[in-house]
Amino acid sequence: MNNQIIKDAKLRMDKSIDAFRQEISKIRTGKATTALLDGIKVDYYGTPTPLNQVGNVSVLDSHTLSITPWDKSIVSSIDKAILIADLGLNPVSDGTNIKVPIPALNEERRRDLMKLVKKFGEDAKIAIRNVRRDANDHLKKAEKDKELSEDLRHDAEGEVQKYTDEHIKKIDDIIKHKEDEIMEV
Repeated sequence: MNNQIIKDAKLRMDKSIDAFRQEISKIRTGKATTALLDGIKVDYYGTPTPLNQVGNVSVLDSHTLSITPWDKSIVSSIDKAILIADLGLNPVSDGTNIKVPIPALNEERRRDLMKLVKKFGEDAKIAIRNVRRDANDHLKKAEKDKELSEDLRHDAEGEVQKYTDEHIKKIDDIIKHKEDEIMEV
């Protein structure tokens, strides 16, 4: 019983870290990466479609992304979708392909991005602590229902706390890595 609760808690904590990584991958660091455009939806014949499903997104160089749409008639829709996404990017179209220059970040923008990364990190830590609380509640309920002893509950809570500490340290490491990436000129 307690092994299943611990395994479930660890899995949910891992998912929280994955969600956090995915969230901060969209934050611009001054370098071109296709992840910047992952959340953009293009109006494709009336249907909002992810950008990577209507064309090939690639990195030309460290400061330029290239989009080659499979259907040349939607170049203007892709242009519009990138502008609407409000990522601070200005696409340049030549009629068949789109180039997206990634502007250099100024110091103020870097600080704002760091605040955003830290906010996402704090949200992820809260999610992990909520998982810990849920697991501990399940363990207490199992003890109350006589499914496990007080000693086993106490040991299991210690293990849940160990996983919580590990996952929070991972988040701190990810934040530090992203901070280094953003502050790099």
